[in-house]
Amino acid sequence: MQEEPKGLLIRPIRDGTVIDHITHGEALVVLRILGITGSTDERLSIATNVETRIRGTGGLKDIVKVSNRELSKEEVDRIALIAPNATINIIRDYNVVEKIGVEIPRHLRGIIRCTNLGCISNANEPIESAFEVTANGLRCLYCDTVINSDFAQHII
Repeated sequence: MQEEPKGLLIRPIRDGTVIDHITHGEALVVLRILGITGSTDERLSIATNVETRIRGTGGLKDIVKVSNRELSKEEVDRIALIAPNATINIIRDYNVVEKIGVEIPRHLRGIIRCTNLGCISNANEPIESAFEVTANGLRCLYCDTVINSDFAQHII
């Protein structure tokens, strides 16, 4: 049996951001986090279920390339919630000029919606949601509700 030829799945980008090592199956959630819809102007490349040798991933990852856009710290923090092994590569003139590993910050403001409908952060008050990252999950600083799974569903 002949071995499959190796090569690039998607072309390099001149300028922009490559989000690599996304948890497989989460690439479309990353697009939602970035506010990228079918009606936005970004040029995208998306690869899902790509082989990886990193342990603990099931041997698969997703990759998103966004041309002419560099991510903000807040966007990177949101991606960290669903893809804690992701790396952010900033590309300029086809070269990687910065490589950032994502890290979930200790405190999240305005990123997650509290699941407690009675929480003051869900009322029409002029405040942002606020969570502390704990070993048990994300704890709301207003009502102590803990979110410990499915973070993507609660991202604002």
